[in-house]
Amino acid sequence: MPFLSRTSLALCAALLLPALSLPPTSALEPNSVAGVFERYISKTELANPSAIVIDQNTGEVVFEKSANSLRKPASVQKILAAVAALTYMQASDTFTTTVSLGQRTRTLVIEGDRDPWMSYNHKEAQRLGRTSIPRIEYNSLSALQEANTEPIEKITIYYTNLFSPELAHIKSFYKKRGITASLKRVNAREATELKGEEILTSHSPELQRMLAFLLTWSDNALTERIARIAALKAAESFDEDGVGIIFAGILESYGINSAPLLVKDASGLSHNNRITVRQVGSLLQKIRYDPQFAPVVNGLPIGGITGTLKDRFNKTAPEAVGLVKAKTGTLNGTTNLAGYIESEDREYVFVIIADKHPRTNTAAKRARATVDRILGKIAAPLLPQPSPQPVPEAPEVVAVQTEVAAQS
Repeated sequence: MPFLSRTSLALCAALLLPALSLPPTSALEPNSVAGVFERYISKTELANPSAIVIDQNTGEVVFEKSANSLRKPASVQKILAAVAALTYMQASDTFTTTVSLGQRTRTLVIEGDRDPWMSYNHKEAQRLGRTSIPRIEYNSLSALQEANTEPIEKITIYYTNLFSPELAHIKSFYKKRGITASLKRVNAREATELKGEEILTSHSPELQRMLAFLLTWSDNALTERIARIAALKAAESFDEDGVGIIFAGILESYGINSAPLLVKDASGLSHNNRITVRQVGSLLQKIRYDPQFAPVVNGLPIGGITGTLKDRFNKTAPEAVGLVKAKTGTLNGTTNLAGYIESEDREYVFVIIADKHPRTNTAAKRARATVDRILGKIAAPLLPQPSPQPVPEAPEVVAVQTEVAAQS
C-alpha cells in the first residue's frame, strides 16, 4: 500500500479532529427542554404529576405542569428542613454533651445540648465522629462503681436537653444491670450546682456534616430533631407547629408564597404534608449560589453515584450519571425528585412530584425509571466524555489489605 503524503495526512487530521472533539450530546435550549417534558411528563407511569423546570441562568420557568397544585412532598421536604437549619444556625455549629458525677452520693449529671445525632452503636459513633450513648453509659457506670464501695441498687440522673429516646436507652442500660435509675430534668444553673467530677465530654460533628448525611441518606429522625432545634433557635415552639412557622417564614423571605404550604412534620414522612412544585423549585433556584446554603446543595445525592440516587440512572439513563444532584421523596403511591441537572453550560432546576400512582413497588419503579429517562434526555456534560482506553495487563502483585474509614 502506498504511503500517504504529509499533506494528505494533515488534511485527514484537520477533517477528523473537529469530529473527535464534539461531545456525544449537546445541551438543550430552554424551549427544547420544555418539549421533552411536554412529550414525556404525561406518561401513564407518572399518573398526572406536578412538575416545574427553571433555567438557573435566567430564573425563567421553561416548563410547568400543575405547578400550584398541592402535593405530597415526601422526603423532598428535607430540603426545607436543611435550609431552616442553616438559616438559624451556623454550618460549623456542634453540640456538646458532658457527663459528671454528682456531688450527692449515687448521682450523675448529664448536661446535654440537644445533640440530634447521638448513636446507640459505639462502633458507628467512632466511625462517624458521633456521640456514643454506650460510651456515656459504660463510663458513667464505671465512675459510679469507683466512687461507691457498696453495691449500687439505685441512682439519680439529673439531666438537661436530652431527647427522650436517649434517656430511655440509658435507663434501660442500668435496669439490665440491676440498677434503678431515676431521671430528673433540671435547668442549666441547677446542673452546674449539682455536678462534681467530670467523667467525659463529647462533641457532635459539625452541623454541615449532619445535614449532608440527612440529605444524602434521607434520615428521618435526624431531620425531625434538627428542624425542631432550628424552630427553637427562631424562638418558636419545639414541635411541628414551630417547624411549620419557620418553613413558611423561609419561603416568604425569598418572596415565595407560603400560603398553600401545610407542614405536619419536618422529614416528609407524613402523608398529610402539602407543598407545590413552584415553592420547591423557587427555593432551589434562590439558594443555588448562596454560600450560606452550600451544604444543602453539596449534600444532595448525585445521580448514579451517591446516597439514595446511587442506584438510579445507571441502567435507565446512563447519560445522566453524575449530572443530576437531587433529593428523592418516596411514600406509598408517591415518587418525587427535586434538584439540579447539568446540560453543558446550562443548569436547570427541576421538581417532579408524582403522588397519584398506584401504591405498589412495581408502580414506583416504573415512575422512577420514567423520571430518569426524562432527565437523561436533558443531561449533557460540559466537556466531552473521554473514550475508554484499553488497560494493559498489570504484573502480579501481593494485595495489601487496608482499612479506610467510611465517610458519610
